[in-house]
Amino acid sequence: MLRITNSDSGIYILEIKINRDFTVSTKTFENFTFKKGFYYYVGSAQKNLKSRIQRHLKKEKIIHWHIDHITTIRESEITSVYVFRSKKKDFECELVQTLTRKGILKYSAKNFGNSDCNICDSHLLYSNKRIPYNQFSRLYQSIVRFNPSSNEISWE
Repeated sequence: MLRITNSDSGIYILEIKINRDFTVSTKTFENFTFKKGFYYYVGSAQKNLKSRIQRHLKKEKIIHWHIDHITTIRESEITSVYVFRSKKKDFECELVQTLTRKGILKYSAKNFGNSDCNICDSHLLYSNKRIPYNQFSRLYQSIVRFNPSSNEISWE
């Protein structure tokens, strides 16, 4: 069982399944159509990791980050959360670069979710099919995956 406390920090990947093409209601992406498939959002929480992940899992919330435009739509479902505990902020971009360079995932929408980054094209990645856990775990033994709809996580 994965135990996460608010004193934890780290990097995380939200795996989001979308069943239909969609658009988001933000000026930056108003003319962009997101395709149905699997989206992988790479984010960081240098404090309060527990609160950050719990917030992402809620459907009802005030839109604050780009990713909120996706996680609040009815057709979206966060199917897995991958966690790298105690990893520093620079690992967030390293992770995005590795996943795209190796062809595991591709960029989705330029400048989505990476306003504090000048290295990556986006922190929202895409695949038309689900990426198996073993593809991530082969690259990173320290990765932990949990299914939000199960009891695999303990919030302490």
